[in-house]
Amino acid sequence: MAKTKTLKRIAAALERLSPAPFGVPDFDNADAFVWHTEPDCLEPIVQVNRVDLALLIGVDRARDTLLENTLQFARGLPANNALLWGARGMGKSSLVKAVHAEVNTQGLPLKIVELQREDLPSVARLLSLLRGSQHRFLLYCDDLSFSHDDQHYKSLKAVLDGGIEGRPENVVFYATSNRRHLMPRDMIENERGSAINPSEAVEEKVSLSDRFGLWLGFHPCDQDEYLAMIDGYCAAYGVDVEPGILRAEAIEWQATRGSRSGRVAWQFFTDLAGRKGVAL
Repeated sequence: MAKTKTLKRIAAALERLSPAPFGVPDFDNADAFVWHTEPDCLEPIVQVNRVDLALLIGVDRARDTLLENTLQFARGLPANNALLWGARGMGKSSLVKAVHAEVNTQGLPLKIVELQREDLPSVARLLSLLRGSQHRFLLYCDDLSFSHDDQHYKSLKAVLDGGIEGRPENVVFYATSNRRHLMPRDMIENERGSAINPSEAVEEKVSLSDRFGLWLGFHPCDQDEYLAMIDGYCAAYGVDVEPGILRAEAIEWQATRGSRSGRVAWQFFTDLAGRKGVAL
């Protein structure tokens, strides 16, 4: 009896150390998922945190380009991986989620899977899972960047190039970053200055961004664009404020923040809506 109990405890311990293989989720239950590891899991997201595509002001060229690329992919046509880079708070991640929603609105089923930068080493397992599905997937990584000793960029090549097996035909990869080359400029200069062959020292990491077929730049907005964003939010949510007062308060808000961006405009509008008793 004691021997049987001991064997059961050993078996239970082994199951905890080596969990059951990850089963394929039911992709029909949701349009959005988040990839987790330890153990591997695709968590369905019922309600995605996003804004309407029409409310994204000042990014018209990036919006149109990314939407057309995503529509091509959703229709089963060739499409490029995309890197959205540039100023903080100017709607890079919002645009990715808004485009995904717009494509689905047009009757083209497309799933979005968010991948954290820290989980890039597991991307081969994720791609293997997605490859076997009949659905099409937009794989999305927000705030992507690499430090000097960061080796995660090697895992990213599996997404962009796919190695000998190739990137799955039903997967496209979109990433956002504040850095055009996905690494700090001072790190690039330091490696060039200390290497025997300066060009080869950074070529492997810098060339990673070259593997994105689309580079979409986001730049700081001017005051007119900032105010237009706020006007758009007021119209969309039915917040009625006298134009002169709205302009003065909006300018004062951005002055206290020391910057203008889509994020600052939304933060001002959130405060305004709260003061006016309007639920968002």
